[in-house]
Amino acid sequence: MQRAGRHGRQPPEGGPMENGVGQEPGTPEPPGPAAPRAPRSRPRLVFHTQLAHGSPTGRIEGFTNVKELYAKIAEVFDISPTEILFCTLNTHKVDMQKLLGGQIGLEDFIFAHVRGETKEVEVTKTEDALGLTITDNGAGYAFIKRIKEGSIINRLQTVCVGDSIEAINDHTIVGCRHYEVARMLRELPRAQPFTLRLVQPKKAFDMIGQRTRAGKSPGEGRVASGKETLRLRTQGPAVLEEGPSPSEEEAARRVDDLLESYMGIRDSELASTMVEAAKGSPSVAQLAQGLDSVLGEFAFPQEFVAEVWAAVCHPKGDKE
Repeated sequence: MQRAGRHGRQPPEGGPMENGVGQEPGTPEPPGPAAPRAPRSRPRLVFHTQLAHGSPTGRIEGFTNVKELYAKIAEVFDISPTEILFCTLNTHKVDMQKLLGGQIGLEDFIFAHVRGETKEVEVTKTEDALGLTITDNGAGYAFIKRIKEGSIINRLQTVCVGDSIEAINDHTIVGCRHYEVARMLRELPRAQPFTLRLVQPKKAFDMIGQRTRAGKSPGEGRVASGKETLRLRTQGPAVLEEGPSPSEEEAARRVDDLLESYMGIRDSELASTMVEAAKGSPSVAQLAQGLDSVLGEFAFPQEFVAEVWAAVCHPKGDKE
């Protein structure tokens, strides 16, 4: 039998030790320098992508704006970023309702539509409006988002939704924003023919047929959670944020419709920006001042600003 020491105690088995001497249970250890907290790491956001006309699936990450996104896609598929006309989310089809804009859901699958054939078409402007809705990809290419039935452009079978407008009368518009292109087209004189040089998205007819028969492409039909999105900004880093509420989405849709009717453009990110401005403006006059300070280049008419304010703050059907 082992004898106890001078104080009649043995260090408890498995108890804490300091310099070979057992400590009393519950005795706090001597204070020491606090361990530095590990920096909070940002979540790693990885998105899957394909070329819309057909390709293996690639993975991209580390982008903060649309131009960087296009550069990442181009790097994966070993093409030039200038080959990409626009991107759609969760479908390989030229679906203007699924365009990639300023936000990407964390579960979204990105399809990149690249340059196909170039074509030229002569147009005679017999009316003030051509019947085109213009948008752009945020990286230098403006393209046709909608063609109004019965319009001048609608009667030209060679012009299609998704065609990128490369030049007007041999004057290149690459690098112009969609509202600038819409303004150029509005200012063209009536009864005088002009030429549009268009680039259509690349097509893979066999693949399109196979997909129609065999089912959906990888990622197509995937339902995004809608709770978190990656918001891409022209300036500054991308931000992970909660998705817009149903009421905010509806308000942005109404404003986007107003942009189309007044200016011949659609821009979901611009519409969302205007919704935020209208929500913080108690009057039409203050909204006009706010829009002029941040979006003065658009030169919005007063009646348009009034309709935006009404659409956001007093939509039809709301109770007073």
